[in-house]
Amino acid sequence: MASTSLVRSRGVQTIEEAKTSILTKVPWRYDPVTPEAVEAMWREDPEVERILRESKDLEEARRRLYEYLNSLEWKMRVEESDLPRIERWLALEAIRVFKNILSKENEEIATFSTLEYLYRLAKRDPEVMKEVGMGFVEEFRHLFRAMNGRAGYSKGWLGRLMGEKGEEMIRAFLSSHGRKAARIRSQYLDEVASIIRKYLDRYTFGLDPKVIEERKKNRQKILDYFGATLDDWYDWHWQFRHVFKTLKDLEHLQKLVPLTEEDVENIKLALRYGIPFGITPYYLSLFDFTRSDRKRDPQVRAQVIPPRWYIETMIKHRRDRSYVFDFMREHDTSPENLVTRRYAMVAILKASDTCPQICVYCQRNWEIESALFPEGIIGPWRNIDKAIDWFAEHESMMDVLITGGDPFVLGEKKLEYILSRLAEIDHIKHIRIGTRIIVTVPMRITDELAEMLGSFIEPGKRNLAVVTHVESAEEVTPDMADAVYKLRRQGIYVYNQQVFSFHTSKRFQYVLTRIALKMVGIDPYYNFYPKGKFEQKDYLVPIARLLQERKEEARLLPGIFRTDEPVFNVPALGKNHLRAWQDRELIAVHPKYGNRIYLWHPWEKGIAPIDPWPYVDVPIYDYLKRLEEEGDDPEEYWTIWYYY
Repeated sequence: MASTSLVRSRGVQTIEEAKTSILTKVPWRYDPVTPEAVEAMWREDPEVERILRESKDLEEARRRLYEYLNSLEWKMRVEESDLPRIERWLALEAIRVFKNILSKENEEIATFSTLEYLYRLAKRDPEVMKEVGMGFVEEFRHLFRAMNGRAGYSKGWLGRLMGEKGEEMIRAFLSSHGRKAARIRSQYLDEVASIIRKYLDRYTFGLDPKVIEERKKNRQKILDYFGATLDDWYDWHWQFRHVFKTLKDLEHLQKLVPLTEEDVENIKLALRYGIPFGITPYYLSLFDFTRSDRKRDPQVRAQVIPPRWYIETMIKHRRDRSYVFDFMREHDTSPENLVTRRYAMVAILKASDTCPQICVYCQRNWEIESALFPEGIIGPWRNIDKAIDWFAEHESMMDVLITGGDPFVLGEKKLEYILSRLAEIDHIKHIRIGTRIIVTVPMRITDELAEMLGSFIEPGKRNLAVVTHVESAEEVTPDMADAVYKLRRQGIYVYNQQVFSFHTSKRFQYVLTRIALKMVGIDPYYNFYPKGKFEQKDYLVPIARLLQERKEEARLLPGIFRTDEPVFNVPALGKNHLRAWQDRELIAVHPKYGNRIYLWHPWEKGIAPIDPWPYVDVPIYDYLKRLEEEGDDPEEYWTIWYYY
């Protein structure tokens, strides 16, 4: 069981809160289970039902189920089987997962017994029908199907789309040789590419000529409203002065762009209670100015207009938010003011505590007050020399990430001072600057700024790079391309860390973003599972969806377009690689909502004696229902259940 010392914190990361925070604080979808759904689950494995029904108590059921699973595994591994090899592999994975769920130790960590609910369902306990939801039953219906080799996963979701034609082409390829085989294979891949193209065409692309023209009209509307010129628009000082961040600015917003009543009320409520909010004029021009329903600009609006659950949760914890929302436990990993350290040879330097625009999913919403908050610049600056002294004193630091807030809210002289001091430290070999200004105010990247940054690159001694957050292809524009090119001309690499949120998680949506990034000279770097900050539940997705995206969508891109690594952040400890299945265990399924509960192994496993950390995931059932409500077909995601 995870030790109290590992997850101790004054916020949501105590051991008990880590287990139950999302379950108890987030209103996930609860659809009461139906008798028909329960029977459909048992049909996938009648033997599991029989064992549970005939067992006199829970411990007998546990023992007999282990014996049954062992016999299934033996059958898959030793006896002859007519199952496709991939189907057999998935069956073994599903058996492993079910065994893990049956573990008494894992029940202790999860604080409840998943087996008990299955046992009561098999016993036809009428009371359990009030406690179990459809998300739970659907999880086990798919798990039992996979255990018995009936998932159909071996044909793949793409195979289902291509149907008999695709199977015929594969058979023809396998039975042919040489040039004939190559041409059949090429024809098949053309069919695959055409399916990908149909998906990509669903989404707004900021480099599409039609979109560029629409946004020029939006830009002109904003300029006319403020009596400004194009020269003003490309002056970052003007952009900063006209950030929409107050109740008065909301009146301007309503005159410029259509907003729903709910959006207006949410912004008012956020501003009334001091919840960070801000939109730059440039970013506003990326909105669809013809409608308010987010049919054409969902990712853009979702970045900056806070949803009601987020606002209400922030209000509830407005007095203790400094700890409650500090998911990464920066209070406990800051050895010096403005310094955060989770790794042996790199640390963060927070050069500012504010941004020109506020992202709703911000990791540091617990400390950022508002857009371009003066104290967010002045406050950190008081401590900047001591923070840099700390880096100088610690020779283990070979890499420093300058972030915030956004360090590019600082003027050139302050930035140059920070970089000059860091450049004097011989053991620092690499400097990264984390910024979203490339996305929110790209005109801030002037030739002068780029030249100054580039001057700190000394080949063979020190490098400098910029890391940004581009969330969608909607945000990739000619102005962004120009900003990135200015940096690249100075020898500065630009990388992207995408937060894989609900609004960017639809089929092939992030594929289009990767393509757009490469087109403007940005390299995909990390694909972040959104941190489990319960106030941001509208942005969270199941872990399985990111795994599915990586395997079924990103994998279809050329390798250079999918250089990003999917990662999960464990509080205080840092990034785990999601592709490393051996670094997580699925230990339980919550009966009411169907949340999978994982035990995350620390990245230090095998290096230091650090215990695992429990995490309550987003229910797959909830995610698919939400997609359906937004017009997507959940059947397009049917394999998501088989990513553990």
